[in-house]
Amino acid sequence: MKETAESNIYTYKDYENRGDDERFEIIDGVKYMMALPSRVHQEICGEIYRQLANFLRGKPCKVFIAPFGVRLNTAARCETVVEPDIVVVCDKSKLDDKGCNGAPDMVVEILSPSTVGKDRVLKFNKYLQAGVREYWIIDPDSKTLGVHVLKNGEYVITAYGDEDTVPVHVLDGCMVDMKDVFEY
Repeated sequence: MKETAESNIYTYKDYENRGDDERFEIIDGVKYMMALPSRVHQEICGEIYRQLANFLRGKPCKVFIAPFGVRLNTAARCETVVEPDIVVVCDKSKLDDKGCNGAPDMVVEILSPSTVGKDRVLKFNKYLQAGVREYWIIDPDSKTLGVHVLKNGEYVITAYGDEDTVPVHVLDGCMVDMKDVFEY
């Protein structure tokens, strides 16, 4: 849901100063409130995180689960900070105590009725512009996954279903079993 005060430009400083009970993202200076995730959303998120974390044990890349702030603008006045459901970062220089400063290698977003447009259009374009190498969009209702892999400045999409085993392109040898992801 979009903040109603159009004249306000929000920055990373506003994000840093939010209250403990306040969840929002800032995209191009616009504040978007975040709803609490559903049980199914959490089950999907937890299972993908588990599979990625198990694969990455002892490896240099790290996986993080929301809430985890990702600052897509690296300028001093950051006007885009998002909290993807899952993030994989392989460049440790992008990590600090506040989250990730720059484009993660992989982002996973799980759709909900209130985030469909934001995840499929707004965030899709921000991740593409920032150079996120792999972007997964999971639809719990249809039990499908769209994998967007960055090639020559564009995303190439491959669709998967609930019976597929999906390769993670940014993690050589990593596969995610969608049967386990959609077992709810």
